[in-house]
Amino acid sequence: MSIDIKEVTHIAKLARLSLTGAELELYSTQLSGILGYVEKLKELDTGGIEPTSHVLDLKNVMREDRVRPSLPEDEVLANAPDRKDGFYRVPRIIE
Repeated sequence: MSIDIKEVTHIAKLARLSLTGAELELYSTQLSGILGYVEKLKELDTGGIEPTSHVLDLKNVMREDRVRPSLPEDEVLANAPDRKDGFYRVPRIIE
């Protein structure tokens, strides 16, 4: 499968990217190459292969959730340039 410059231009417009003529040519070639590899992969018989989401057999790599005391408020806000009533104060951005 081949992707021409017109299709790359359309994709760039959807992604709101401004590409030069050289970039359009380069990406057209690169995307066509990627799709060529995908076509080769479609030729493989994967009927007896179980789908995986990870190459390693991992179950759960997250640590156990434990309740523990949090930092004291003064320590948390120690580096805050501006604070009030136990909160960080930031400049207003919505009027």
